[in-house]
Amino acid sequence: MKLRYNERIYPTPSQRRDLARFFGCARVVYNDGLRERRTAWHDGEAYISDGTLQKTVITAAKNTPEREWLREAPSVALVQSLRDLHTAYRNFFASKRGIRRGPRIGPPKMKKKSGRQSIRLTRNGFKLQDNGRLSVAKLGDVPVRWSRPLPSEPSSVTIVKDAAGRYFASFVVETQDTPLPELDLEETETGIDLGLSTYAVLRGRKISSPKFFRRQEKKLRRAQRRLSRAETGSSNRRKAKLAVSKIHARIADKRRDFIEQKTTRIVRDSQAVYVEDLNVKGMGSRKGRRAKSVHDQSLGMFARTLEAKCARYGRGFAKVDRWFASTQMCSACGSIEGPKGVEGLRIRSWTCSCGAAHDRDENAEANIRAEGRRIFAAGLAEK
Repeated sequence: MKLRYNERIYPTPSQRRDLARFFGCARVVYNDGLRERRTAWHDGEAYISDGTLQKTVITAAKNTPEREWLREAPSVALVQSLRDLHTAYRNFFASKRGIRRGPRIGPPKMKKKSGRQSIRLTRNGFKLQDNGRLSVAKLGDVPVRWSRPLPSEPSSVTIVKDAAGRYFASFVVETQDTPLPELDLEETETGIDLGLSTYAVLRGRKISSPKFFRRQEKKLRRAQRRLSRAETGSSNRRKAKLAVSKIHARIADKRRDFIEQKTTRIVRDSQAVYVEDLNVKGMGSRKGRRAKSVHDQSLGMFARTLEAKCARYGRGFAKVDRWFASTQMCSACGSIEGPKGVEGLRIRSWTCSCGAAHDRDENAEANIRAEGRRIFAAGLAEK
């Protein structure tokens, strides 16, 4: 399987200026290609092929006074920018025909200069030196802070500048799946009840909510206030904008690290994992205090990361339907008598008519585990 390894790089000031030009050239080529295809569509002409478009907006454009500065950028980065456009169009057509899974997507849009910029290079555009540096075409050798060795030769690398002004090299490498040793299913399987007051409730333990955004909210508010007071176009406004971006980047890094650590431990300790299929997008679209907390938790990222790691390490995984009454059902007798509605969210414990006393979250985890076990067993039977 293919994985991405992100490593921090430290280009020199002159290399940063070169990268800014590379980013701009790749963005212009993408927009020129999109403009050509839009014009052909409006004029009723046939869809422009990938090879023809490349000759028009890259090869021929370099010989014109308006686009001769495209020669400054690596040609492989410009070609990859057009391939991104081809992929965007193919995804749009597949979504329109109903072939592509997931929500419907629209046609490609013009790229604008934003805080996050990137270029992608294939094997003929970069090389890893023996001294650990990354050699990029028309840029030179760039120092890399390696956090771990690459498992294989990378097939491509994406140079990324984020909104906080940091530079990263994202390597695509081929790795082999390495299943973990099998554990006893009955003893180690677990359901996971995701929430806001408690991040996740597992079999026998709970993960408290880290609230990374909430903890930085006061600091972020002050930084945003300084940004709003700075004069447009001034140096102080640029510095204030960078300060806001750094706070957001710090929050995102902490959240990502938290999710990676927790999901790794769950996969190592559990033979099978069952998660409720929450409508996180719908939960986050509601106005009020809960919407901000939903985005702060990143429950969708947690579920996706957990599912990918279970597949990679040979663990069982199942999603329980979001309409399954996990919190309202008694895990002892199966009757649905638990607290319901918005008012029921405040009730953290309840007693069933059969006499069983339940903690709301622990009862939900037990029900999700039982339902997930049924779904997982049915999936194995079909295979």
